[in-house]
Amino acid sequence: MNVERYRAIPQGYMTAGAVAKKMGVTVRTLQHYDKEGLLSPSAMSEGGRRLYTDKDIIKLHQILSLKHLGFSLDDIRDRLIPLDTPAGVAQVLSEQAAIVREKIASLTESLSRIEALKTEVLEMQSVDFKKYADIIVNLEMKNSFYWLIKHFDSETLDHIRNRFDKESGIVFMQRFLRLQDEAIQLQADGIPAESQRGQQFAKDYWALIIEFTGGDTDMLPKLIQMGQNDEFGQEWTQKQAKANAFIEPALGAYFSNEGIDPFQEAIP
Repeated sequence: MNVERYRAIPQGYMTAGAVAKKMGVTVRTLQHYDKEGLLSPSAMSEGGRRLYTDKDIIKLHQILSLKHLGFSLDDIRDRLIPLDTPAGVAQVLSEQAAIVREKIASLTESLSRIEALKTEVLEMQSVDFKKYADIIVNLEMKNSFYWLIKHFDSETLDHIRNRFDKESGIVFMQRFLRLQDEAIQLQADGIPAESQRGQQFAKDYWALIIEFTGGDTDMLPKLIQMGQNDEFGQEWTQKQAKANAFIEPALGAYFSNEGIDPFQEAIP
């Protein structure tokens, strides 16, 4: 029975199975290309089998080659195949090159994030996918301080998630960094912590802390402990030390002047 079927195939034609094997695709792929109007068989056997010629194989080779360059089947069918001038083909290829460059840039950035996350994961004491997600989000935001996340406990991170979204989180971090730089500059300029300028700084810095904690004084010891963490990088630690040389006496004078005990009194 099988012999009769193969005898029915005219000379110069190949079955879908033979073409699929020759070209390294599946019969289902050939059926799909036929359905999409990309490559229809040149003939059908008496038994209803798709039959292809060498010309069809050449066209299939063209389709596969263009697909390998990243073109979709719709692009190949609707944009490339109808073209009849080298300039037209070159234009479509240029457009595709731009798309590929965008993909390369995106994949390069993804690779960078993966490597950064891997570094953070290896420095953490346990598996914590909530922290992983926070790190990924901050990497996407291009927040260079994403590595700080691994030093927060779960309760503090939950607090941050509830109080800040992506945009407000970035704005807050920018304000913190500006105040940190301002403290270093005030210290370098010899501005007394108890001076009017020093006390205005302390007021602004304390307002930032209140905004971050939402008035929860229980968070203050955690923030202080974080600030004293010796696992931070040398550059961060040195900058914090320079800033704290002004921040601590400025806040001390501000609390004294305002009658504030941050660890015992409720924050208004």
